[in-house]
Amino acid sequence: MYPILWVISILPWRLFYIFSTGVYGFTYHIIGYRKKAVTENLMLVFPKKSKKEIYKIRKRFYKHMCDMFLEMVKTMSISEKELSKRFKIINPETLKTLESNNKSIMVLMAHYASYEWSIAVQFLGGFPIVGVYKKLANKYFDQLVNKIRGRFDARLISKHHTVREITRDRIQGNLCAYGLVTDQSPRLKNTIYWTDFMGILVPVYPGGEKLAKRMDMPVVYLKIEKVKRGYYEAEFIPIAENPIDCEDYYITKKYLKLLESQIHNKPEYYLWTHKRWKYRNAEIPKGAVID
Repeated sequence: MYPILWVISILPWRLFYIFSTGVYGFTYHIIGYRKKAVTENLMLVFPKKSKKEIYKIRKRFYKHMCDMFLEMVKTMSISEKELSKRFKIINPETLKTLESNNKSIMVLMAHYASYEWSIAVQFLGGFPIVGVYKKLANKYFDQLVNKIRGRFDARLISKHHTVREITRDRIQGNLCAYGLVTDQSPRLKNTIYWTDFMGILVPVYPGGEKLAKRMDMPVVYLKIEKVKRGYYEAEFIPIAENPIDCEDYYITKKYLKLLESQIHNKPEYYLWTHKRWKYRNAEIPKGAVID
């Protein structure tokens, strides 16, 4: 697949998005990739919307999803200059201010808009960017995705080695900005915190908050918005400068509220193929916190 993906990545932008439209047609109309799960998710979190509105959002989502996937492929050949033009950080001074505190930083992200192109943060020239990722089941695809995400000297660490790697950086005096996508659904047996997300009580992964408190790292949310096809803007939203002083789960709840606001505003840019609310009717384990 690599040669094919490389050819796709070097297509001129106009042809590139024409191809993406074709991929959308095949994905949505012919194979119906996870269409049932997407529809169920949308109807679940937007119970007041009509079927017509749900289907309209669904269509827009699939168009965006195909664009986003192929934009990840485009990263194989895109230049730093071109990526900086298409993924703009509108308030880099916020990150610079936090870096002046001489502490590593926790950057919470979500499966919204173009999280793949967030590697453009690396171009700000501040702390090295370290992406925390979940290993994919297909080892060949996992290697390819990591190669793409690791372009421009971005460092990647497996989520299973996160504590070890951050601890090592701290001992060695390395200051970094750790990017963590943390809106996934945790395994039911490991759930320790349940709260409302889009009006539904679900287990939530509070790992970013716990790491920030343990390592004394300021926390920001990278709010990414899609301006138009192929163009994005990102803003650093401060959540906690001194996480140790925050009440438990304040950071996690604040993060979810920021994400919810984006989803309500433009729902088509969220990754609806994930079964995010699959445990909504599950029995809550003993000892779990419900907030």
